[in-house]
This record gives sequence, structure tokens and C-alpha cells, in this order.
Amino acid sequence: MPDSNITGDVGSPRGVALENSLNGSSSPAGGRNRPGEFFPIGHPRGRLEQDMDDTKTIEESPEALKVVNEEEVEQREAIIEAARKRGIDEDQIALFRQFTAASSEWHDGMAKKLMRKVDYHLLPMLILMYMLNFLDRNNLAQARLGTLEEDLGMTGTDFNLATSILFVGYILMQLPSNLLLTRVKPSTHLGVCMAIWGVISTAQAATRTFPALVVCRFFLGFAEAPYFPGAIFLMSSWYTRSELALRIAWFYSGHSVANAFGGLLGAGVLGNLSGAHGIAGWRWLFIIEGSITVFSAVCSIFILPNYPATTPWLTAEERAYARWRLVRDAGEADEAAAASVREGVLLALRDPRLYLFTLLQHASLLSQTFQYFFPTILQTLGYGSVATLLLTVPVWALTFLASLAVTYTSGRFADRSVHIVCLIMISVAGNVIVVASLNTAVRFFALFLLPLGAVPAYQIILAWIAGSFPRPLVKRSACISIGNMVGNTANIYGTYIRLLIVELPRYPSSEGPRYLAGGAATAADCLLVAALAVVARLVLQRQNKKLAARETFESSDGHSPEPSVGGRDASAAAAGFRYIL
Repeated sequence: MPDSNITGDVGSPRGVALENSLNGSSSPAGGRNRPGEFFPIGHPRGRLEQDMDDTKTIEESPEALKVVNEEEVEQREAIIEAARKRGIDEDQIALFRQFTAASSEWHDGMAKKLMRKVDYHLLPMLILMYMLNFLDRNNLAQARLGTLEEDLGMTGTDFNLATSILFVGYILMQLPSNLLLTRVKPSTHLGVCMAIWGVISTAQAATRTFPALVVCRFFLGFAEAPYFPGAIFLMSSWYTRSELALRIAWFYSGHSVANAFGGLLGAGVLGNLSGAHGIAGWRWLFIIEGSITVFSAVCSIFILPNYPATTPWLTAEERAYARWRLVRDAGEADEAAAASVREGVLLALRDPRLYLFTLLQHASLLSQTFQYFFPTILQTLGYGSVATLLLTVPVWALTFLASLAVTYTSGRFADRSVHIVCLIMISVAGNVIVVASLNTAVRFFALFLLPLGAVPAYQIILAWIAGSFPRPLVKRSACISIGNMVGNTANIYGTYIRLLIVELPRYPSSEGPRYLAGGAATAADCLLVAALAVVARLVLQRQNKKLAARETFESSDGHSPEPSVGGRDASAAAAGFRYIL
């Protein structure tokens, strides 16, 4: 048990330094080393700096030892009180006390053991599901290089309509499906939705007319809607804020892998199965990808975990520790019954930050609409259909590796906004170059830059949103769903943004090879993403100052900061909580 490793008594200099290292705080307010920074348990930078600062304080002033000791005890009790108010039973609260008093070495070992189990059970299945989600959504771009348009009699902007109609259904189902997720087992909910979209994706192969394809695409979006925000929500119920960015990068790698693998699969199918058994190549593409999705959906129901409190492959101690980590990180445990669905939606709608982050997510998704035409843009380099699909592979492979690197540094240095601004400027450069040059080598280099900046930036934005609305569970679910719902309207009009200007769709084939309007509009949108990231940083920085002032006032007034009960606003955040900037 954790108490067997305790190496310092409460009140002793060694004990105070130990408690500070465990709590991730060198100040009475707790939870950070400098404004906007929050170091979780086990963070080496946090432990080292905090232990040095605490030892110095203790040596300089005996009175400081008493003050720090009292406030650290108050903070520990605030965590326990937050757990008790969320209905956690006394047996687990007893374990919480032992976790709070345990040594840093014990926490390091326990956290690694727990995360190894969670990562192994959760991430591979989520990545596979997202890869298939994106393949089934985006395979229309590969099918277009076959005989899709000819067979279905598609002309003009028909392809744009078939692409964008998916997101109409996608948006309509966003909020209700993910509020339902808080009342249904996530494994069952996500698995069933995946099976449905797999069947619809396969059914696209049977379409004989363009209207039939449009109907299939609409309901495909309807069925796919719960998955992406549901997966982000599920991960945020397991990982602390510092851990979430890297896990979202691994999860979102399914996007890059899908683009790379989709190019390979599309090249193989269109190159080898066209006309096999009298079936067109693009029909085989829908049949193969949809069948894989249905099989994977059945497996996911039995593989995916639900919530820490109800996961059978964890021991009782590990389940309690998983919940304690979330309480320690956000001041409140995930409880589905902490608020009703109606209360959760109202809490979300009353939070002004939701609208800022929703606009940020919307602009970021708009900056990525080029990917639905990526093979078409690449084809302007002068290569054939199969070669074009193969050329997409290195672009998305590099994007995948870059995503892992930048999201790791984002979590390591507790930063979101600076990473987003730097990344999105890479995408700006790519858009400018691709419309300014007709040199094949230069344009191919520029096409690397488009996803290399926009995609990792979006991953960090997702982690920022999930970490900025930590509790209660229903509010977080509503915020993620609303952001994703409004954000994805970009995919409806993004393909037509040029239509609003000069009556031509964005990235129409007739506009090649420069696609001047589409590239210029995307570059301007990327600049908007950068500006919104800076505004969000300033807003959260101001919130952090208010939280610090509240804790200072309550401490000087002789009252310990109240733990969060429902997380209704910034002032209700738990003692020591700070937003990551």
C-alpha cells in the first residue's frame, strides 16, 4: 500500500518538501510554478523546481514552514472534500488520503503502471476506429480518381455537394448523441454507431444515381457524428490535462494514417480491381473499407473501457488511483450524476469561453478543408491517378511524425497557444507558396506544409478545449459536442467558399493548377486561427489571475478555498487549479 513508502512526517521539512512535490505546487495556491503553468504528479521539472524552492523557504523562515504546512494540509483536505461531495465512498476516500501522503517514487511507479494499462486498452482501438472513420468519410476523394463521376452522371459542383452533405447529418447528430454518451456505456455507444456507419459506407457501392449517393452521404454523416467528440470525451475521462495532448496526437494519428493508407488502398483497388467481376473500382473501394469497419465495430464493444470507476481490468486500488488523479488535476471527479443533461448544457452555454473556443475550432477546421481535395490538387503536378494517390503517402506520414513531436512538447512545457500560432504559420507559408509558384518541386514541397501546420495545430486545440472545461462531466461533454458541431459547419461551406466570391466552388478542377482563390482564402483563415489562439491565451491568463487573487483573499481572510462543486464558473475552480495557456 502507498503509506508503506512515506518518508517524511507532516510538519517536518522533509515532509513539507515531499508533500509539495506530490501536490505539484511551490506556492500556497498550489498547482503551478509560474503563471499559466500546472505541473502534475510525477512531472520532473515541477518536482525539482518545487523541492528547491520549498527547501529554500523553509531554511530562510521557520514561520514560513508553519504557513506552508497549514496551507498544504488545507489543499489536501480540499481534494478529499471534492471527492466526498461527488459521492465517492469512504473506502475510496481512505485510499485517496493514502495516495496524497505517498512518496513521489511510489506515485511514479503507480502512474506508469496505470497509464501502461490504460494506453494499451484504450488508444489502439480508438486510433483504429478513427482511421476507419476518416477513411469512410474521405474515400470519396479517392473514388473521384476512378469512374465515380462518370458512372453516376456527376457534373459541375456535384462532387462538392456530395462531400459537404455528409456534414449536415454530422452536425445534426452531434449534441444529442454525445449527451447520450454520459448516460450509456461509451464502449457500447461508440461501437454501435461505428457498425451503423460501416453498413452505410458499404451501401454507397450500390448507388446508381447521384441523388442516391447524396442520401447515403447524409446518413453516413449522421452515423459518424458521435464518434470523434465521443472519443475525445472518453480520453478526457482517463487522462490528466498534461497527458491529454500527446494522447490526442496518437488518437488523431488515425487521421494521418487514414490519408496515407487511403492513398495506398485507393491505388491498389483502382489499379487492380477496376472491372473485377463486372464491378467498378470505386465500388470495390466502398465495399472493402465498409466491411472492415463493421468487423472492427463488433470488436470495439468488447475492447474499449468505459470509466475508471467501472473498469474490470483494473484492481480496486488502480481504479481509486485513476479517479484520484483526476480529482488532483481538476479538483473534481468525473460523475455522470453530478449534473443533469439539461444542467450540463446550460452550464456550457453560460460559459463565454465556449464561444471563443468554438470559433477557434471552427476556423481551424476551415483551414483543413483542402484535404478533401488533396488528391485533386496533387494531380495538378502532372501525374496519373495511381501515382497521385501514392504521392499522398509521404505527406501524411510526415504529418503524423510531426504531430507526435509537437504535441509532446505542448504537454511537456504546458503550452497550447504558442504551439498553435507557430504551427499554423507553417500552413500559411504552404498556401502562399502553392498559389505563387508553378514549379513542380516547389509546389510539392508546399503541399507538405499544408497539413504539417494545420493538422497538429488542430490536435492541440482539441486538448486545450477538453482541458479548459474539466468538470462536471456533462458540461464537458456538452462543450466538446457544441464545439465540434459548430466547428464542422466549416466542412459544409468550406468547399463552396469560392462560390460566395466568384460563383465557383473552392478548389474546382477548372481552377487548377494554381487554385488562387482557395489558397488565398485558406491562408487568411490560418491567420485568423493564430489571432484567436492569442485571444484565448489572454482570456485564460486573466482567469488565472482571478483564481490566484481569490485564493490569496480567502487565505488572508482565514478561509480555505472551497473545492469545486460542479465547476459552474471560473471562481468555482478547485484550489490550485490553473488553466493551461
